[in-house]
Amino acid sequence: MCLAIPGKVLSLEAGGHLALVDVMGVRRRVNIDLLKDEGVSEGDWVLIHVGFALGKVSEPEAQAQLRLLAALGEDRLALEEVQGYRFA
Repeated sequence: MCLAIPGKVLSLEAGGHLALVDVMGVRRRVNIDLLKDEGVSEGDWVLIHVGFALGKVSEPEAQAQLRLLAALGEDRLALEEVQGYRFA
């Protein structure tokens, strides 16, 4: 089971509640409300769980986590989780 998946913020949606994020080539809208005090910008890397961005990470940290998921064979499951996100 994957706890958090890193994704790169591609764009912010009007209203400030959602961002379009790329996770291993899959683009999904995720809720960024939990990070409003930190602020989220295009190009930021965030950790995502069940459609919510939980925290920001550096690009090297995000890439290391993606490599770890692949090494553990969890990358496919992580991708399946991301494909299930459905924020309108």
